[in-house]
Amino acid sequence: MRSSLAIETRNLGRVYKIRHGRKSEPKELVALKDVNLEVPRGEFFGLLGPNGAGKSTLIKILSTLLLPTSGVALVDGLDVTRDMVEIRRRISLVSGGENSGFGFLSVEENLWMFARFYGLDSRDARQRIHEMLEIVGLADRKHTRIGELSTGLRQKMTFVRGFIPDPNVIFLDEPTLGLDVAAARDIRAFVKDWIRRYPDRTILLTTHYMAEADELCDRLAIIDRGQVLACDTPANLKRSLQQDTIYLLRVAPPDSKPAPNGTLESVPGVRQVTVAAGDGYSELKLRLAGDDALGNVLSHVAAQGSTLLSLEKREPTLEDVFIHLVGRGLSEDAPPNGAQGSDE
Repeated sequence: MRSSLAIETRNLGRVYKIRHGRKSEPKELVALKDVNLEVPRGEFFGLLGPNGAGKSTLIKILSTLLLPTSGVALVDGLDVTRDMVEIRRRISLVSGGENSGFGFLSVEENLWMFARFYGLDSRDARQRIHEMLEIVGLADRKHTRIGELSTGLRQKMTFVRGFIPDPNVIFLDEPTLGLDVAAARDIRAFVKDWIRRYPDRTILLTTHYMAEADELCDRLAIIDRGQVLACDTPANLKRSLQQDTIYLLRVAPPDSKPAPNGTLESVPGVRQVTVAAGDGYSELKLRLAGDDALGNVLSHVAAQGSTLLSLEKREPTLEDVFIHLVGRGLSEDAPPNGAQGSDE
């Protein structure tokens, strides 16, 4: 009986042994620790995590490029340690920024070559290539050598390559990395249409773009230092912060030396503060215990000699959830601890 789960991990772990010098004792680097995930067939599932969280390690294990150290990982009902060959027939992997293919071959020739690697006969391969190039707007470039393509067009070709074998499960590892806004929008539109047309297929996406995850994913897991911190729909994750109040404040620099009355984090009712520098102002994102805490915040700002330029209340975003759980933004590296979190 075919499993209802496209992806399943149970207490999955991966440990790297790192040796600094030939005579030194190897140290353990924990990339994944007790990862438990269940992804039903037909789901668009996302992984969010900062640099070094373990996302790429997890995808490498699920796509049979890396063996786990402990636990179990199943893809399309098959074990990644025992059924590698069969799993590879059923999956595909696209990584953003990769340079697959040969620059002296045309778009069509490169895609035909990869299709043959997957075992498609020549006629079916050419028909599928033609259909896919039409969908992503590359049909007029099929005879262009890929060495002559722009980064965005080459990325589209690589993206098409991942879908040509018609996989049951496709892993998209940062697929829009480095693309311009228009090219990234085209790719998002394509994957949404693909999973709508093939509701029994499954996509696992890693991305550094919060809006992309919010727009595309049915559910997503937030991972940090090799562990899953939360797993739910984007709406439910945002709803989990609705007991708090989010405010955006823009303040001008102090006119004089600020009064020594502590940091903003020490103000009663302030749960979290994120500061971003602007041109002649600072933008403060505050997570408050309630609206009553706003008065304390404004008093603190005034006591510091700063001028309030604007004030906005808004609903929690996926980024707010992420920072709440992880303690830092997606682009920020983890504090060094020598123990956990590797995407290598």
